[in-house]
Formats: sequence, C-alpha cells, structure tokens
Amino acid sequence: MGATVNVNGRVSDDAHAVISVFDHGFLYGEGVYETLRTYNGHPFLFDRHMRRLRESAGMLSLQVPLTDAELGARFLDTMRAADVGRDGREAYIRLLVTRGVGELSYDPAVCPNPSVVVIVKALVEPAPEVFEHGVKAALVPIVRNHPGSVNPLIKSNNLLNNALAMQEAVRRGAYEGIMRNYRGELAECTLANLFLVTGGAALTPPKDAGLLAGITREFIFEIGAARGIPVREQVLKDADLFGADEAFFTSTTREVVPIVMVDDRAIGSGRPGPVTKALLAGYRQKAQELSS
Repeated sequence: MGATVNVNGRVSDDAHAVISVFDHGFLYGEGVYETLRTYNGHPFLFDRHMRRLRESAGMLSLQVPLTDAELGARFLDTMRAADVGRDGREAYIRLLVTRGVGELSYDPAVCPNPSVVVIVKALVEPAPEVFEHGVKAALVPIVRNHPGSVNPLIKSNNLLNNALAMQEAVRRGAYEGIMRNYRGELAECTLANLFLVTGGAALTPPKDAGLLAGITREFIFEIGAARGIPVREQVLKDADLFGADEAFFTSTTREVVPIVMVDDRAIGSGRPGPVTKALLAGYRQKAQELSS
C-alpha cells in the first residue's frame, strides 16, 4: 500500500499500524472521515474539511478530541514521515475519527476516548486521458441511503451503501456509479458529486436529495461565479441526465472529471464539453493560487 499511518499520535508504516478490534469504528462503523489532497505541499481547503468533519461528528454525538491546529500538526508529522508534500510529490491524506475502544455495546459512554487516525501516501492523480477524453458512468440500482436512516450528510466511515454501488458500476465496466435517492431523483456518484450542464448552466442535485455536501462541490459554485458560469442546485432525474449537454463529477482527489457516457448512451457530444473544461481550468488555477 505504501502508506504512512498515524494512530493516536504514533506514526508507523502501513504494515505496523494497528488499532484495537474493540474500536467501535471497526465493530459498528461509528466514525467520520475526511479525505484531503495537497497542492504545493499544503492540505487544500483544510479549514472547510475540518468544518465538515466536526459537523459530521456532531450528527453522531462524537467528540473530535483535537483542535484544527493539532490535527494539522498531525498531518504535517505524518507527511514528513511519508516523505510526501514536497519536491513536487503531492500527498493524499485521510483522517478518521472513531468512537474509540469500548465494550460490546451501542452506548457511547463505554468509549471515553475517540480514536484519531491519519493515513498519508503519495497522491495518485487520474491519468491525463481521463480529463482529455472523459469517462463512462453507470446508473446503478443501489439507492442512496434515506436521510431518515443513515443521513448522507454525515461523512461516515460506514460506506457499505457506496461500496455496493461502486461494485455494481465496476461490474458494468464504468469508472463511476450514479445513484438515485428513494424518490427516484439523481443524488450523487459513489465517490463524488454529480453535475449536469444544460444551456450553459451547471446543475447539481440539492442537499435534500440525499447526498454528501462535497467540499469540491461547494468550491465549484465559487469557480462558476468567478468564470461567469451559472452553477445552481436543481432536482434532477434520469431524463435530465440523458438530455444534458455535458456531465461531470467532482471530488477532492479527482477535481472535475467529464462524464461522456452513461451505460451505453453518450452524454451530449460524447466528448468533454466547454463548461466542464472551463470549470476544471478555473479550479486548478484557483487551487494553485490558494496554495502558493
């Protein structure tokens, strides 16, 4: 795996990183996480990721035991040990906070000390042809979690819903899977947020469609405003997807990826479109400016 791991302040290689089997993150999936990447060695949009981490933890009544500054210091310690984040080697960072070690019980009181894990490895970016030619997605039958069950607004360590959807997409030869919500509306992709482009405007499902409020999704609204491209939320259905001029998805580690085919149907011209390209260029330019 080639990762360096910090478990509750102890840094080791991936082969020697351990956490108790009685940690409730392992036993019950009780925990939250964030994935970040660096530009020029700096964790990008760090403050926004920490804000969402604490919002997710709050929905689980889970205490984050470190300040943002302390978490940032753990990132840097782990990056130094991994020898990434400098000399052009950008870093992939995954932060996990779990309920911690306790008895076999759902009672949070049995876990007085949350666990904090930081995983760092060299960032592997998508191949250039992914951006140049676009990718195929699959519209999968796995329904996104109902907000009254496990709310998708929680960036939870329990990713079985997403994993099942992505596995179905892979079986169908797709790069990503697109999921609907319980109402049959488009929600999001398995690892990313979904956007459609119609009439020059970039449209994305609203948060109440049952999706994770992506940090890159949020950033695209700002990039659109700076570039004169309308970006707005809108309820979207299958017909909107197949009738769109363009489609793309956004994520921290993959930026803005064009979707040119869904199942066996081309989206728009079947090539990355001008709005997608402009937003990707704007994203990269702003990322460099903020990280210089």
